[in-house]
Amino acid sequence: MKINIHNTKFLLSAVNKNQFPKDNLPEVVFVGRSNVGKSSILNALLNRKNLAYVGSTPGKTQQINFFNIDNKLYFVDLPGYSFSVMGKEKSQKISKSIDSYLTTRENISLVIMLVDIRHKPSNDDKLMYDYLINSNLNFIIVPTKADKVAITKIPDYCKVIQDELNCPPEVDIIPISSTKKNNLETIWQAILETLPED
Repeated sequence: MKINIHNTKFLLSAVNKNQFPKDNLPEVVFVGRSNVGKSSILNALLNRKNLAYVGSTPGKTQQINFFNIDNKLYFVDLPGYSFSVMGKEKSQKISKSIDSYLTTRENISLVIMLVDIRHKPSNDDKLMYDYLINSNLNFIIVPTKADKVAITKIPDYCKVIQDELNCPPEVDIIPISSTKKNNLETIWQAILETLPED
């Protein structure tokens, strides 16, 4: 499938499944802890600066955001999980929206799970990984902020993530930096492999 990333637009923000798009296009989903860099990676993959909101305060993305990519697929930016600065009630409501989306949406082609390369996966990361490994969903793990560590140490940090999550070798772990834009083509290749042919 050939995709023109320049033909991209923000479609809508949803808080429940009744608001989700109805056209059944494949969906590539970005999940991760709050402030892990979901919006930054989404912008980098689409070669845009401000398509997805990038905030310095954790928990800015509180709705499920859909971006139409060339009328061929959606990028779906889910709220970050583990909101230490948010009220418990709102955090639980957002977690339910993530769960509702992942368990009921039938046209998810790939889940991109983002983790901060500088830190061991949190308990929330482990719960998300366990959910994905026990689901029928295609997924990859993408350690973000790779520019924040020495380039020679990146494989070591990825190995820590692999060990902490207990990942089998067949799970793809693709480190990325939204500023240096490394490995974008590798991630796009993983996305395209899950999409139907034209």
